[in-house]
Amino acid sequence: MKDIVRTNILMDFYGSLLTTHQLSILELYVSNDYSFSEIAELQNISRQGVYDNIKRTVKILNKYEKKLELYKNYLINQSKIIEITQLIEDHEYNEIIKVVNEIVER
Repeated sequence: MKDIVRTNILMDFYGSLLTTHQLSILELYVSNDYSFSEIAELQNISRQGVYDNIKRTVKILNKYEKKLELYKNYLINQSKIIEITQLIEDHEYNEIIKVVNEIVER
């Protein structure tokens, strides 16, 4: 399940870099919860073809993330936002400046 969620998030970041065919098959599998058989029937390809396409496309998404780190940076920024929010509530303004500077320096 965790892999499906991660793949779905990577699709949000890098889906536009995939071919239409790759994206449509992966969306059916990840977002719409279609089985390999259902996708094969819709796309007029074999179940093995669906499996191979999904496996290859997920590998491509992971390669993009390894090089570009958009998702990793998104998670870091989200944690910094949470930290800043807490610091605002605690009136720790000097600490807020430090955290903001950390974000800017990245």
